[in-house]
Amino acid sequence: MYTAFFGLKENPFNLTPDPKYLFLSRYHREALDHLLYGINERRGFIAITGGIGTGKTTLCRALMDHLDANTRSALIFSSFISDIEILQTINHEFGIGMRPDATTKKDYIDALNEFLLDNFSKGGNALLLIDEAQNLSHTVLEQIRMLSNLETERDKLIQIVLVGQSELKGILSAPSLRQLNERITVRYDLKPVDSDDLKGYVAHRLSVAGGNGRLTFTQSAFKKIYDYSHGNPRRINAVCDRALLIAYTDEKQTITGQMILDAIRDLTGGKEAGQRQGRRSKQMTTPLTVLLLLLLLITGAFAAWHLWLKAPPLPEAMVRPSAPVNAQRKVENLFLDERSSFTGLYDLFRDGAQSSGEKTLGPDGTPYPKTADLNLGLVSFNLAPEYFPLLKRPFRVTVGGLTRPAYLLISSVSEGGAVALDRAGRPRPVTRDFILTYWGGKVSFLYPYEEGERHLNKGMTSPEVIKLQERLNRIGYPVLQDGVFEEQTFQEVVRFQRDFGLKADGIVGPRTMALLFQMTDTD
Repeated sequence: MYTAFFGLKENPFNLTPDPKYLFLSRYHREALDHLLYGINERRGFIAITGGIGTGKTTLCRALMDHLDANTRSALIFSSFISDIEILQTINHEFGIGMRPDATTKKDYIDALNEFLLDNFSKGGNALLLIDEAQNLSHTVLEQIRMLSNLETERDKLIQIVLVGQSELKGILSAPSLRQLNERITVRYDLKPVDSDDLKGYVAHRLSVAGGNGRLTFTQSAFKKIYDYSHGNPRRINAVCDRALLIAYTDEKQTITGQMILDAIRDLTGGKEAGQRQGRRSKQMTTPLTVLLLLLLLITGAFAAWHLWLKAPPLPEAMVRPSAPVNAQRKVENLFLDERSSFTGLYDLFRDGAQSSGEKTLGPDGTPYPKTADLNLGLVSFNLAPEYFPLLKRPFRVTVGGLTRPAYLLISSVSEGGAVALDRAGRPRPVTRDFILTYWGGKVSFLYPYEEGERHLNKGMTSPEVIKLQERLNRIGYPVLQDGVFEEQTFQEVVRFQRDFGLKADGIVGPRTMALLFQMTDTD
């Protein structure tokens, strides 16, 4: 979304585990050293624990780059699994072929043992790594313990790494798992990033993402990041990602402490950012404070009354004669500023928050984000208000008739109107008349595109053309869906472009594809 503005090649604070972004803090380096020691020295069982978001999964993925070529690995990241299913998964991960009639646990264990003996005879090692191991049942954990019996007189044939949240330590200490717990010879509990390592963590991620030094963080920003995250990498990423989004909307290249507070407020709904201030306010409740608060309330009420008098008239259906002031306040609460409307739109897209509950789909019809190659672009079109029912994905539209810039943030369109988000992020149903009254014309939404996405022209034949033809058919531009960009498809593309004010050249570029994407909500 903001990568080009900051001179970055990709999002540096993505929450998905990516081994190239692993920052080896003191604790992460020690954890990696424990893993490599246990595996290379054939210690058998290894347990790595840590709190949620401390980087355990990223560490596991990075571990693969540090293994020698003779180590065969089986990685299991789905731990809600039965004892027979885990044997099937292990053999599949190791590439062990099974007989068609193999159905019992003994069949799978015998095949695994044969593979491990052959691998050992060739000088190889074998690693089984299970992430989120705290979710494993006691039956499955006991089955895993039995695998450690696959050994020679001197060496373990398979090294088993259990990676899990802190509660894994308590699970392993249960009396029923005593034999397994006693076999774990290498343990490490991963700690969050130290405050001294925070700057290095942020700088590392910016560097990997292609940063050129234009983007900077103030000392105050780092302090507030650590106060909020306590060194938890996932929380660091979340608040930094939101802060960059805020800086992008303000066209700033420096992340300040205030931006971090704004980001925290966005992420927590104001809860954490306001706790300290709330405690301080209680201490300052004196008679003088009460008097000042009364004066502020009177002044605020007068200002709200004055704004209400100047505001454009409301649709009759939206106003009850007995409560015009309350109705006006509800309406004004839907008018968002540039920053809140933009960050709200970003959240809607990332979360796939549509009225149907479906995940937002990328250009190829798969849930976003499919790969790290997808980028987000903010696109804007001038559309007449009668076209708003055609918009299937979250969008914002400028509010007309006001003296200040304001936006309506629409999460979904309904039969009788739409659902808008207010300043607190709460969904509010609005009528069609309301939208038509306040429609300012400029519609913006987020479009996921891939690097090097090509234009579609007359004469082309490709799967992308099939997708184009499918989208055209869905919005009432009938074409033969055969993957060939022939004359009929060309003419319907031209008609679509002309209807919606695009350059009517029959070439499907980013803007044409973006509008088609907005008008179709499923694959």
